[in-house]
Amino acid sequence: MDCKGLACPMPIVKTKKAMEEIQAGQVMEVEATDKGSTADISSWAKNTGHQYLGTVEEGNTLKHYLRKSDPSETKEETKFPHTVTNEELQKRLEENDNITVLDVREPAEYTFGRIPGAKSIPLGELEERLHEISPEQEIHVVCRTGNRSDMACQLLAEKGYTKVRNVLPGMSGWTGSVEKN
Repeated sequence: MDCKGLACPMPIVKTKKAMEEIQAGQVMEVEATDKGSTADISSWAKNTGHQYLGTVEEGNTLKHYLRKSDPSETKEETKFPHTVTNEELQKRLEENDNITVLDVREPAEYTFGRIPGAKSIPLGELEERLHEISPEQEIHVVCRTGNRSDMACQLLAEKGYTKVRNVLPGMSGWTGSVEKN
């Protein structure tokens, strides 16, 4: 399936739809150029029970391989239940509440516009960089549309973080102040 030139969340949207059309046991190749698609697709597969086989990089193209699981192995995709709106986060930041804003987008996305003071840890690096985030701190996780941040929130919750919120709809709808490099 060709997802080259598409940004999050479109590679995942197209992958979900295509996965419905193949038989259990079949392997799908998803070609993408979005660097964040590796973390997105592997997290989605883990969340739904399908098997993420791996990614091969050929030039600027990432080829992701997924095996459709048997219906007995799959599970309903879950959404992280604790969310806040962009407006609620903006109000909390204006009140100088002691919160951490965690931006899980790719470095280029972060560079070209982020919430002031947000900590950048791309979704694909989050598990290995958990030591950089205090579990006692209230954490508001943001991405472009709320999909990667949802997966990040689920990962944090699995690792014992209890004060986590997914920011919706994320940077695609952010009207507050923005820092850029």
